[in-house]
Amino acid sequence: MSYDVLVLGAGPAGYVCAIRCAQLGLKTAVVEKQYMGGVCLNVGCIPSKALINAGKTLKKIKEADVMGIQVGEPKLDVAKMVEWKQGIVGKLTGGVGGLLKNHKVDTFDGTAKVTAPGKVEVTDKDGKKQTIEAKNVVVAVGSTPIEIPGFAFDGEHVWSSTEALAPKQIPERMLVIGGGYIGLELGLVYHNLGSEIRVIEFMDRVLPGMEAELSKEMGRSLKKKKIPVHLGAKAVGYEQTKAGLVVQVDVGDGKIEKFQCDVVLSTVGRRPNGKGLGLEEVGVKVDERGFIGVDAQRQTNVKGIWAIGDCAGQPMLAHKGSHEGLIAAAAIAGDKGAAYDPACIPAVIFTDPEIASVGLSSDEAKERGFEPVEGKFPFAASGRALSINEPEGWAKVVSDKNTDKVLGVHMIGPEVTELIAEAALAIELGATTEDVASTIHAHPTLPEAVMEAAEAVHSMAVHIFQKPGK
Repeated sequence: MSYDVLVLGAGPAGYVCAIRCAQLGLKTAVVEKQYMGGVCLNVGCIPSKALINAGKTLKKIKEADVMGIQVGEPKLDVAKMVEWKQGIVGKLTGGVGGLLKNHKVDTFDGTAKVTAPGKVEVTDKDGKKQTIEAKNVVVAVGSTPIEIPGFAFDGEHVWSSTEALAPKQIPERMLVIGGGYIGLELGLVYHNLGSEIRVIEFMDRVLPGMEAELSKEMGRSLKKKKIPVHLGAKAVGYEQTKAGLVVQVDVGDGKIEKFQCDVVLSTVGRRPNGKGLGLEEVGVKVDERGFIGVDAQRQTNVKGIWAIGDCAGQPMLAHKGSHEGLIAAAAIAGDKGAAYDPACIPAVIFTDPEIASVGLSSDEAKERGFEPVEGKFPFAASGRALSINEPEGWAKVVSDKNTDKVLGVHMIGPEVTELIAEAALAIELGATTEDVASTIHAHPTLPEAVMEAAEAVHSMAVHIFQKPGK
């Protein structure tokens, strides 16, 4: 059995690459060992956003009285909520399978191992092996949640994100290890669904990888929600008692504090799955973490072997992987100009409030030799934000003082995960703050906050007062 392209993994990177290869006239196949649609569609991006929406809906119902809408205490049917979430997953994964079939992409169920350049051994669930040959092999095997010592995932006491997306009941008390985006997204889901949440973060702020002011604002928001956050802290172990779990946490300088909970959600990051595929044995460079080295076209140091998605380097984001899949497909089809060279990659976090960021922070801009200027506009001054009862947060534009080009946009507030697309386009096109500010935005809408933040760079925002020259 021989193909032009064999893609290992059917996640957002792999299936996008396979479909594009087929569209470009290449005979293509995909090997997937577990999830059609990958972690993202099955136990990641999509199901988590479904539960996040359920949590926010419950919160809105509880807060509806401020608008004069009186309702009784809402009741949560956990089983029905999970069933609804799974129905969404089923529609999307079935859609991916249908797209592959319609594009005449063959699919193989099993675990893949590269045995030689152009040769892959696939083992199905019954242990039956077959060898598939391909002129090009694209590795898109994704990543796996990291386990930390003392907190092995058992699905009962210690959850990974996977277990958190299919609860049988809502725990009364949850301790979240990791104040990054996965921990806060899921932790706030359970907070909205009625759990008592506590967050343990090893670094000195939550969301340590995000723009500093966004992290501080989220810290303030968690405090307002009365969610305890322990920074510079490390969970070292737990024991089971009649009253639940007792987690030992080093809160600094070796001082151990004990916290009770019913379940631990451990979300300290993900590890790329680049090892154990036979790649090193055929000469492909894979670093100690499991990232596979690639060039601008996403080809490894071994001709005909490519890598995309989480296993091909940071940032480990679905949309970055999908874009890499398109680049690799074009390069395989002979497009010599195909190259992975984005001006920016947006990051979105579906917390409450939402967070979105793209491009450079002011500190990063300084490091690169720019002279950054910031403009900021609060959602409390947005008519649309007030009318939907979500005035928390702000939009901030970072530009270069000398060229007026937009260098970065950072937002926290309502629907900012949707608003960030405008900012990404502006940076990709090399737009200036004047371009953004002079673009007529519909009123009343949330994107007006981006327009006003662009105006605020030059102290010209209309709906807030700025001292001249500030």
